[in-house]
Amino acid sequence: MNFQILDPTQHPNWDELLVSITGSTFFHTSSWARVLKEAYGFTPKYFTEFDANRISTLIPLMEVPTSFRGRKGISLPFTDYCDPLVSDKINFQEALNVVLAEGKERNWKYLELRNIKDLSPFAFPSLTYLGHTLNLSNKEDQIFSSFRDSTRRNIKKAVKEGVKAEINNSLESVKKFYKLNCMTRKQHGLPPQPFRFFEKMHGIVVSKNLGNVILGSYGQEAIAGAVFLHFNNKAVFKYGASDIAYQKLRANNLVMWEAIKWYSQKGYKSLCFGRTEPENHGLIQFKSGWGTTEKKINYYQYDFGKQGFISGRSRVTGFHNKIFRRMPIPLLRAIGSIFYKHLG
Repeated sequence: MNFQILDPTQHPNWDELLVSITGSTFFHTSSWARVLKEAYGFTPKYFTEFDANRISTLIPLMEVPTSFRGRKGISLPFTDYCDPLVSDKINFQEALNVVLAEGKERNWKYLELRNIKDLSPFAFPSLTYLGHTLNLSNKEDQIFSSFRDSTRRNIKKAVKEGVKAEINNSLESVKKFYKLNCMTRKQHGLPPQPFRFFEKMHGIVVSKNLGNVILGSYGQEAIAGAVFLHFNNKAVFKYGASDIAYQKLRANNLVMWEAIKWYSQKGYKSLCFGRTEPENHGLIQFKSGWGTTEKKINYYQYDFGKQGFISGRSRVTGFHNKIFRRMPIPLLRAIGSIFYKHLG
C-alpha cells in the first residue's frame, strides 16, 4: 500500500477528483476541511492512495487536541458521518493498520470513525445514531404527497399564518441564523458553536455556492432557519434553529419544504437530514415524516491505550445540560469559543 497523508486544502483539484468516487459527500471536500481547519485549528490528515492520478482510497482524518494536552484522530470532527472510501482492491484492515500506526506514532489517545457502512468484522460500534435521507428523484408533487399527513398540514399552516421562507446567502442572514442557533442551543442545554465557525462556513462554503441559508420570517422577524450543504448531487441538512415562542406557526416545516423544492428543482438526487440520537424520539418523528429512509450511523472508537475498539456513550446529554440551560447566552458563547476546539 502506498498511502500519502495529505491536506486537501493544499491540493489544487481535490474536489474534482472526488466527483467520480462512489460514496463521496460534501464532508469529503476540501471546503469542509478548510472550515474545520480555519475555524478550530484542526490538522488535516487525509490518508490517500492514488491509482493513475485518481483517488482509489481515502480515509479523511483530523488531528484534534484533547483537553489534557493529548491528541486524537477523528473522521471527521463536527461531521455527522464520513465513510472511508476504499477501493475494492484494498483490504480495509490493512488500510486501518496504516492509520493506527500513524496514530501510535503521533501519540493519539483515540481514533474515531463515523460511518454509515459497517466496519464489521473489524470492530463493534461505540455509538449508534440514526440517519434519514429523502429521495429527490421524483417530481415535486410526488415528493410532497410522500410526506406524512401532519407534515403536509404543518407546511400549509405556516403558509396560512403568513410565514415566509426564502434562501438568502448573505452574511447578514448567517448572523440572523446564529442568533436563532444560540437560542436553540440554550434550550437544549448546550453552548453554541463560536460565531467564527459560521463566519468561515459563509466565506468558504455558502458564498461559493456550496450551501444555502434558509430563513423563515414572520413579519420582519426571523423565527426559524436552517443551513444546508451540497456537493455532487447530494445535499445535507446540517443545522436548524428556531424561536420557540413561534413554534405553533410551524416555520421549521416551511423552511424544510423550501429547501426540498430548491434541491429538487436543481436536480439533486438526495437530501440527508443528518444524524439523530436514538432516544430523541421527537426529532426522529419530525425527520421520518418527510418520506425519508432510515439508516444506522455507527461511530467506532479505537483506544490506543487498550489497543482495541471500545464502547462509548453520548457526550451530548447529561447533567451538564441542566446547568447550561440556566446560563445566559453571552456566557454560553464564551464557553463554546473555548471548548469546541477540544471536542470534535
